[in-house]
Amino acid sequence: MSDLWNVDAIPFVGKASKVQGLGFRYYEPERIVAGKPMKDWLRFAVAYWHTFDQRLVDPFGDGTAQRPYDRFTDPMDQALAKVDYTFEFYRKLNVKYFCFHDRDLAPEGDTLRETNAKLDRVVDRIAELQAETGITPLWNTSSLFTNPRFVSGAGTSPYAKVFTYSAGQLKHSLEIAKRLGSENYVFWGGREGYENLWNTDLRREQEHMARLLQMSVDYAKEIGLDAQFLIEPKPKEPTTHQYDFDAATTIAFLKTHGLDDHFKLNLEGNHANLAGHTYQHEIRVARVAGMLGSLDANQGDKLIGWDMDEFPSDLYETTAVMWEVLDEGQIGPHGGLNFDSKPRRTSFTAEDLFRGHVVGMDTYAAGLLVAAQMHEDRFIEDLVGERYSSFDEGVGVSIENGDANLSTLEELALDVPQSELLAATHSDHLESVKGTINNYIVDTLGQA
Repeated sequence: MSDLWNVDAIPFVGKASKVQGLGFRYYEPERIVAGKPMKDWLRFAVAYWHTFDQRLVDPFGDGTAQRPYDRFTDPMDQALAKVDYTFEFYRKLNVKYFCFHDRDLAPEGDTLRETNAKLDRVVDRIAELQAETGITPLWNTSSLFTNPRFVSGAGTSPYAKVFTYSAGQLKHSLEIAKRLGSENYVFWGGREGYENLWNTDLRREQEHMARLLQMSVDYAKEIGLDAQFLIEPKPKEPTTHQYDFDAATTIAFLKTHGLDDHFKLNLEGNHANLAGHTYQHEIRVARVAGMLGSLDANQGDKLIGWDMDEFPSDLYETTAVMWEVLDEGQIGPHGGLNFDSKPRRTSFTAEDLFRGHVVGMDTYAAGLLVAAQMHEDRFIEDLVGERYSSFDEGVGVSIENGDANLSTLEELALDVPQSELLAATHSDHLESVKGTINNYIVDTLGQA
C-alpha cells in the first residue's frame, strides 16, 4: 500500500485507551449484530466534497486546511492526483463507498462540452481504481448550485437558458452514475427555493422542478441506469425557503407531481435540526411513508443557526438513528451512511480527516450496539405496544378496521362519566423512559 497520507491503516483497538485516537473502539466490520455484520448495517461512505475539497473556510475567514495534494498547482493535475489520494484514504479507513458531486472532481471549462471532457478524464481514473479495489459510489449527484449561473436556482431558475444548461449537466452526471455503478443518485436542490415571494411564481417554479426530475427518470430508463433516485431535504440556507423543506414537505411534493414511485429520501441530521426536527423524526416520517432511502452522517451545533456539518459524536442521536434502522431492517434498498461532515476550522491537518471519520464511525457503531440491545430486550416495542393496547380489543379494533362510525361511537360515548375517561389514561413516565435509554447507552457500551 502506498503512503500518500503518512497515516497507517486504521486498526480496531477496542478499549485499550480512553483517548480517542487513530483506532476504532467499537467499529468491527465483521462483528455480527442483530444477525448481520456491522459493515452491512453501517455502509459507510466518504463525502468527496467535504473531505477532499473543503478548505475549512467560514464566513469570517479564509481556509486553514493543509492537504498533501496541494503541491499540485495545475487544477487538472491536482484533480487527477487527488483521485489516488482519495482511494488510499478509503482503503486505510476500510470504507467501501464514496459520494461525490460532478463539480467536486474536476475544474470547469468555458463550455459544457469542455467541462465534460475534463470531468471524463478524472472519471476514467476513478474507474481504474474502482476496478482495482472494488470501492464504488454509494451515490453521486450534480452540483446545480455552486456556479454563479445558479444564482436563482437550476430547475427553478426563471431563466430558460440556465434550465437548459442544468438539464445538460444533469444528463452527463447520470451517465457517469451508469458508468461507475452508483447504487443511488441524489438530487439536492441547493438553490431550488425562493428568497422573496413578491417576485416568485411559486407554482411555476415547482412545476419546472418536477419536470426536470421527470426528465431524469425518463433518461435513466433510456440508458438503463437502475440506481435508486433520492431527494435530500433541507429547509433553508442558502435560500430563505427551499421547496424540499423537510421529509414531509418533500414527500408531499413527490406525490403531488406523481414522482413518489421513482424517488426516496436521503436524510441528514444537520438539515433535520435546521427544519426544527430531530433526526429521528425525519427518519420516522420517511419510514412510515415507505420513502427511506439513505442517510448522511453528521450533526449540527444547536447553538448556531446554520449548516455546521460536524462529524457525529452524539451517542444519544446515533442510538435513535440506528434504532430506526434496525426497526426498518435496513437503511434503504441501497442506502448507507455518508459522512457529509468536515473537521472544525481549527482541526486543519490531513490527519484530522482520519480522526473525524474514526469518531463518526465509532459513534454510529456504538449507537448500533445500543439500539440492538434495546431491540433484543423489546424495551421500546413493549412500551409502545402497552400504550396503544386499548386499540387491540373492543371498540379500538372496530375503529382501526373501519367498522366504527361517528354514530356508533357517539352511542358508546354519551353516558360515559368523566371519571371513567380519566381512569383510562395513564402516565407516560417520560423522564424514566429517557433515563432508561441513558442506562442502555452506559451499560451496553460498558460491556461492549
